[in-house]
Amino acid sequence: MKLTIQDVRDYIEQEDVTFIRLAFCDVFGKQKNISIMTTELDRAFETGIAIDASAVKGFGSEEKSDLFLFPDASTLSVLPWRPSQGSVVRMYCDIRYPDGRPFEMDCRNMLKEAVKYAESKGIEVYFGPEHEFYLFRTDEEGYPTKQVHDRAGYMDIAPEDRGVNVRREICLTLSEMGILPESSHHEEGPGQHEIDFKYSDALSAADNSVTFKSVVSTIAEQYGLYADFSPKPLPHESGNGVHINISVKSRDSEDYLESFMAGVINRIKEITAFLNPSEDSYKRLGVKKAPKYITWSKENRSQLIRIPAGSGDRRRMELRSPDALANPYISCALLIYAGIEGIDAKMQAPTPTDLNLYNTTEDILSGIDTLPGSLEEANAIARSSEFVKKILPQRVIDTYTL
Repeated sequence: MKLTIQDVRDYIEQEDVTFIRLAFCDVFGKQKNISIMTTELDRAFETGIAIDASAVKGFGSEEKSDLFLFPDASTLSVLPWRPSQGSVVRMYCDIRYPDGRPFEMDCRNMLKEAVKYAESKGIEVYFGPEHEFYLFRTDEEGYPTKQVHDRAGYMDIAPEDRGVNVRREICLTLSEMGILPESSHHEEGPGQHEIDFKYSDALSAADNSVTFKSVVSTIAEQYGLYADFSPKPLPHESGNGVHINISVKSRDSEDYLESFMAGVINRIKEITAFLNPSEDSYKRLGVKKAPKYITWSKENRSQLIRIPAGSGDRRRMELRSPDALANPYISCALLIYAGIEGIDAKMQAPTPTDLNLYNTTEDILSGIDTLPGSLEEANAIARSSEFVKKILPQRVIDTYTL
């Protein structure tokens, strides 16, 4: 729901709201928040709520550490798992310096700028992420173990699939918060699940991704479980990815999807450090259907990018390399700039690789370029990239790669 400031005031008064969570993300995409009482709402909108930047990883040191959160009224959402009386709502925030300037490490603002840039070119980019996660049992004190919740496999049903009620509760909660799940199912790994939600504009998609992880973790805890989004929770099982579906709409109604895809392919090695920002990310890539080679094809899940069957609003590309440790705001921003570069340069997509790369001979594979093989390699490529330097503040690059 897209609300104005007055709409928020009216909603809070009518719905017996007591607490307001002002949410933001650190540079790595981890959600943070501060709770205020409703009596402080007008101050939040007008002058912002102060936070200590030095206590947030990547935000700065003790000198000049004051920053202010300004809530975005359009992101108001109730937290359904909190009490209905004296309920709690959440809004995502813009982060500013005391003098009103945008804070350069505010990743949400980075994505806003990317969206504006695309709009100046007559382009709108839509994202639909597909999140995978594992459910592990917790111990007597509620801490996670490595004991999987079930031993089911891909799209198995109950009783083998013990997560069906958890997924149902997650989907219902997301719906209450205005996020529309399209499908959910058990994934290949034991205790592994996937939930996909409807595509949306870039900023909403990134907000929804952050909300999604929070909802999944909260509902899992209510069932005595722990939701693990890390790229490789179990060394010999499927890893967790976030397949990002991307569609492109243009003011002139031209089909720019393949040139957008060509731009992403052209820059994928330079931005992989941000799409796959942990050592475990590279234990996932190239194993059990996670991509390794920089290729594309139609309807082929062994590729880095596939073009799924579909037409009209369903025509899209699916990027299969990112994982959930990526900051969705930074990821979407980088993908937008790379894709627009492809459109501007009228790039042609390389020849599709219509092969099953999981059983292709080594002599063919040896001639295909690959994603970085380690975090160290990905970081080195990102640090030397003029493309990345044009888009991200140097402090962000240093925080990720040094």
